[in-house]
Amino acid sequence: MADHRHLIALCTSRVYDPQINGFIHTLNQKIREESASLLVFTINSDIYWNENSVPAETYVYDIIPYEELSCLVLMDEKIKSHTIATKILTNCRRNQVPVIVIDGHYEDTIELSFDYGAGFEQIASHIIEDHHVKRPHMMAGLPNNPFSDERIKIFKKICMKNGIPFDDSMVSYGDFWADPTREATLQLLKRSVLPDAVICANDIMAINVSDVLQEAGLRVPEDVIVSGFDGYEQIFFSTPKISSASCDSQLLAEATGDSVLRLLRGETCTNRKILPKLIPNESCGCPSMIWQAHTLLSSFNNSFYRHQEDIRILYDISTAMETSLTPYEMASKIHQHKTKHHLTVVDRNCFDTEQNYFLIPNEKLPPRDLHIINDADYAEEHRFEHLPLPDEVFFDSTKNPKESVLSGGYRNRILELTEQEYPLIFNALDYMNRPFGFACYYFPAYAITDYSRSASITNALNMGVGGYVNLQYQRLLLEKMDSMYRHDALTGLYNRLGFGKAYEEISGDNENLGKPVTLIMSDLDGLKYINDTFGHADGDRAIAAVADALVRACPKNALAARFGGDELFAVVIGDCDPANIIGKIDMYLQDFNQSVDLPYVVATSSGAYTTTMNESYQVLKALKLADEKMYAVKNAKRARGEYITNR
Repeated sequence: MADHRHLIALCTSRVYDPQINGFIHTLNQKIREESASLLVFTINSDIYWNENSVPAETYVYDIIPYEELSCLVLMDEKIKSHTIATKILTNCRRNQVPVIVIDGHYEDTIELSFDYGAGFEQIASHIIEDHHVKRPHMMAGLPNNPFSDERIKIFKKICMKNGIPFDDSMVSYGDFWADPTREATLQLLKRSVLPDAVICANDIMAINVSDVLQEAGLRVPEDVIVSGFDGYEQIFFSTPKISSASCDSQLLAEATGDSVLRLLRGETCTNRKILPKLIPNESCGCPSMIWQAHTLLSSFNNSFYRHQEDIRILYDISTAMETSLTPYEMASKIHQHKTKHHLTVVDRNCFDTEQNYFLIPNEKLPPRDLHIINDADYAEEHRFEHLPLPDEVFFDSTKNPKESVLSGGYRNRILELTEQEYPLIFNALDYMNRPFGFACYYFPAYAITDYSRSASITNALNMGVGGYVNLQYQRLLLEKMDSMYRHDALTGLYNRLGFGKAYEEISGDNENLGKPVTLIMSDLDGLKYINDTFGHADGDRAIAAVADALVRACPKNALAARFGGDELFAVVIGDCDPANIIGKIDMYLQDFNQSVDLPYVVATSSGAYTTTMNESYQVLKALKLADEKMYAVKNAKRARGEYITNR
C-alpha cells in the first residue's frame, strides 16, 4: 500500500491485443470498488518459452515496487517464460505479496484459468462428432509445450472415442505461429490422401491453415474443415469465419477482479476454472457468427490508418532526439501530439559523455540512477517553450539508488497519477539489449489505439535515447581524434596543421584588424646536451616543461604551437607586455627546477616581435623576426657562459 491506497500490479504482454486491453479495462473497473489502483507492467513481444534468451524489455518486471503492493496478478501464458515468472514470484514472496496466477501453476499462489482442456474438447468433439469427420488432423503448437501436449491428448481421446485409429502422422506442429503453420500445411498438402478436417491448437494457426488450403485450390469447409481455439477477434474477419472456442477475457477479468477484492477485504481465495464458450462458424459448415466482433471493426480500421501516420511522426521524433547536442535538448524533442500522457525516466549514467553507456561491459556498469527527463503534461502546458521539465527537476542532482517506479524524484508524480480513474502502463526502455529506464503511460481512457501507440512510442524513445548516446560518443571520439591530429603529442600545443587552422580563424576575424599582434619564440637551452648526456626521455621532459611555462605565461587567447624540435612559440592578439611574459616563462621554469630533482637545469631563451594585425601581416615572417631576437638572447647567454649548467 502507498499513501493509504492499494496498488495492484498486473504482469502481462502486448497490452494492445484486444483481449488484453479488454482484460485491463474490466479488471481496473472491478478493483476501483476498493479505491485500488492498477499498475500494468508489460512487454511488447512474445518470449515463447525460450528460457535461454531473456530480452532486455523484461526489465520492466524488475522495477515493480513489490514492497508497496497489495496484490500482484501474473498472466503466465502471456509472458511465456518460467524464468521471468519465477523471478517475479520470488520478489513477491520476499515482500509477502499475495499472487494471482492466470494460466499457470506455481506453489503458494491463487490460480485462475480457463478450463482449456474442456474448451478444446468442446470444439474438437463438435468437429469430429457433429460433422462426422473420418480423417481428422491436428495442427499442434510447440513440441513439448504443456498447452499443446494437452490438446494432442484430447484430440487422440476423441479420435479413439469415435473409432478413428490414431497415429503420429495425424499431428503436425505449427508452433502456435503463422510461418511454421504455413510450412506445415504445405507439407500436409503433399500427401496422397488429405484429411477432411484440420483441428488447430489456436486461432492464428487455423487462419493460416485455411489460407494455405484455399491458395492450393481447396474449399473450406467443403473439402477440408478447419477449426481453431482461443476465440481471437481475427477469426470473425477471415474468409470463411473460423470455428473456435472463446476464452473470453471479460469472464477471466471478472473472476480475477473478484479474487483481488476478496484479498483486499481479507477473505479467503481459492483456485478457479472457467469454461470457454463454443463458437461454431463458417469454417466447419455451421451458420455464420459475428460474436462481439462487429464492435471492433471500426477500431481496427482507425488503428490501421492512425498507425501509418504514427510511424512517420515517431520516426521524426526519434531522429530529432538522436541528433540533439545536449540531454536537455534531446528530452525537449520527445513531446508531440502523438506522445501525450506519458513520463520518460532514464538512467542518468547514459549521459556520461566520456563513455558509451551501451558498450560498457556488464560487470563495469555503474548502479542505475533513474531520473525523470520528460513529463508530457508539463511539456503540453509549456509547449511553446519546448520545456521537458522544470530545471530543478530535470537537473536534480540527488542520487536515486533504488530501481523502482515509485522511487526518486518522480515518486510523487506517479503516485499522483494513480489517483486518476485509469491504469498506469509501464514499459522498459532498452537499447542494444540493455535496459536504461522506463516509460509510464497514463492514458485517460481504454482506447486500443492509445495502448497500441504505447509500444511505438517506447520504440521511438529507445531509438532516440540510444541513438543520442551513440552519436554523442562518436562526437567525443571525433573531437579527440581531431585534437590528436591538430596537436603535438608531447606538449599538447598546436602542431603545424592545427596552428594553421586556428590562425586562419583569428586572422580572418575583422575585429582583430588593427590590434597589436605579438609573436613570442621560446627555445629550450641545451637540448642536444640533455639528450646526449641523459637520454631523449629527459629531453622530451624538458621540452614539455618549457611548453607548459609558455602556455601559463601567455594570455588565455594566445595560440601556442610547436612545429618540431625545441622551438616553441605563441601568437598573442591584443595588448600585452612581451617582457613580462618572458619573465613569467623564466619564473615558471625556476619553480619547475626547484620542484624536481634533475641533474641539469631546464632553461629557455626567448625573443618577441610585436607589430599590428593587418591584411599584409605574415606570421611566418614575424616568426623569423622573433626567432632572430631569440637567437640573440641565446648567443648572449653563451657569451656569458650561462647557456646551460649542471646541478
